Amino acid sequence: MLEAAERERLQIVWDLFHYGAPDCVDQAGPDFAERFTDFAMAALEVQQSVSRRSPSIVPMNEINFHAWANTEGYFPRVGPDEPGWFKRQLVRAGIMASRAIKERWPDSAIVWAEPLIHIAPHDQRRGTKEAAEVNLQGMYEAYDWIMGLAEPELGGDPSLVDVVGLNFYPHNQWYFEGPTIPMGHHEYRPLADMLVGIGERYRKPVFIAETGAEGSGRPAWLHYVCDEVRDARARGADVQGICIYPVTAYPGWDNSRHCQVGLLSTVGSDGRRHVYEPLADELKRQREILGVDGPVLNLSRLLIVR
Repeated sequence: MLEAAERERLQIVWDLFHYGAPDCVDQAGPDFAERFTDFAMAALEVQQSVSRRSPSIVPMNEINFHAWANTEGYFPRVGPDEPGWFKRQLVRAGIMASRAIKERWPDSAIVWAEPLIHIAPHDQRRGTKEAAEVNLQGMYEAYDWIMGLAEPELGGDPSLVDVVGLNFYPHNQWYFEGPTIPMGHHEYRPLADMLVGIGERYRKPVFIAETGAEGSGRPAWLHYVCDEVRDARARGADVQGICIYPVTAYPGWDNSRHCQVGLLSTVGSDGRRHVYEPLADELKRQREILGVDGPVLNLSRLLIVR
């Protein structure tokens, strides 16, 4: 993959930890941060042996979601049954690896990717509103801790975040202990408002690290996201990219159904994937509006695919 990327002049933002770890690695172990840091350094040594680009990496994907999934049992539980423990474990490992990477490759770009969400109270009772707000604040914890804005004993620092990545899907807004909030509902928060708020909170470049919809909703969703990004940029938010994810259809997480997402279909009877033309047309149209051209897609451009 490294050699193919260099041959095609593609800049890859390498994701080093996307939930999984080898069976021999205990994610709850006291040496987990050191073992992950060793792996991260070895991976980038290999990358640098092939590429002349400075490393661009996501040390850990969706720490907030990973910690929630561990606590709720959606992922296999590891570590003690103690609120916030596993999130601190992941953040500690991410900070240690990021510091080592920055020391070895000062020009590296460290990008993170966390869900961008909104949680509204399902009624206006004070207890419900307070509970919804407490749950919503969890969205900020990973970035706050990595940057040292909270939990300073973990060793966070703003220099460990070069780009704030945000993952945003149609199901990322819901009522507290309730259903998803549909777009257009009065409780649905505009994406532009959320992007402006994140930009003001962290004072860092931002990009949509993952976004996409399923089925026939794909082009309409891309249209919405691009419109909201233009609005946020006009209001001063430094939004540097939109990443379609995933670019291919894939088996569903929970039931292995064919999720028809992205530009490319599941493999057909002819042994090939086929382009979903409505999304390809909308992608082309948005790239023209946004002024994106050329085959090289990177964080300095505005519409990318993953």
